[in-house]
Amino acid sequence: MIARSLLSFGSAASVRRGGMVLLAAFLLMPLCGTAAEHDIRHGPGVTEVLALSAYHGPLTGTPGDTPVYLLEGTEPGGTVLILGGSHAGEIASVMAALLIVEQAQVSAGRVFVIPHANNSAAWNSEGLTEDGPRTLTFTNPDGEDRVFAYGSRLTDPDHQEPDEEVFVHYPSGMELPGHEARNLNRVHPGRADGTLTQQMSYALFELVRLEGVDIMIDMHEAPPTSRLANMLISHPRALDVAVMAVMHLELLGIRLGVEASRPEFFGLSHREFGDHTDALGFLIESPNPAQESIGRRGDPVHDPDNPLTHRVRLQLLTISELLSAHAMLTPKWAVSFDFPFSMDELLTAPLGAFLR
Repeated sequence: MIARSLLSFGSAASVRRGGMVLLAAFLLMPLCGTAAEHDIRHGPGVTEVLALSAYHGPLTGTPGDTPVYLLEGTEPGGTVLILGGSHAGEIASVMAALLIVEQAQVSAGRVFVIPHANNSAAWNSEGLTEDGPRTLTFTNPDGEDRVFAYGSRLTDPDHQEPDEEVFVHYPSGMELPGHEARNLNRVHPGRADGTLTQQMSYALFELVRLEGVDIMIDMHEAPPTSRLANMLISHPRALDVAVMAVMHLELLGIRLGVEASRPEFFGLSHREFGDHTDALGFLIESPNPAQESIGRRGDPVHDPDNPLTHRVRLQLLTISELLSAHAMLTPKWAVSFDFPFSMDELLTAPLGAFLR
């Protein structure tokens, strides 16, 4: 069995901790569904490629390890962490993160991007319909097919111990159905010695702490008829930024509701990152027709009312407006990045036109 090196600049990836540069080589064993199997082609804006295991060593070589892409601007500023694929079937989150990795150029601050926050879930077909897609294919401008995994909201059961009847959230003690132990967005802030899913979460919190992340943005999707569709959820400490961003989005023709994390939202990213770190926590929900109840499910890519390109545009514009609002309130910690195409082009062109 031959180990694969996670792509980096040089033979090792560097991690900044308290101003020190630590060198570590990250090897991913060729297990089913390792991060190395995703077709991710970083663009010129990427300055470094790390592994999530850089922040929690026991993830090395497991299906929970995943690439962490850093895009760093020439101007000083703040630091943002952008998560896609916390729920792997919420495909607009994955593709929006992928477009940042492949096309964005950061001018100020630092942007950490993880397209597959729960890498194990990307390869899990649990909960998908028998005739539903397992992969999605897009043709890039060179005529090359790019194929991407279409997964589940839960860690693959083959990668974690069997579910108990009840999952007890740490550290709140709140009880949830047993399968929620494999839901990355129910186990935050994780545990260093916990399940694979809890260790993924723990590593994300270590990344936020060690890298001094100012803003955490977790991208999700919801059924179009759900109350959560077209929603921006914010930790109470960040509500002023969220409200300002939504006001600006309305001028662009995008209407999002705003909701503050409630005290009982244990385990959810927007609540737990805001409670347990200095970062401002946000969660974006775009409307995914493939998540409707059985018999009403739409095409996750070509649905006429909510096509994938429109949902990716919503995610990216919301991120942009959150960063702009934060920069207006705290100019010293501004983070900004641009694309070589306008967001309105996503309204008319297929997604493959924007891939490398």
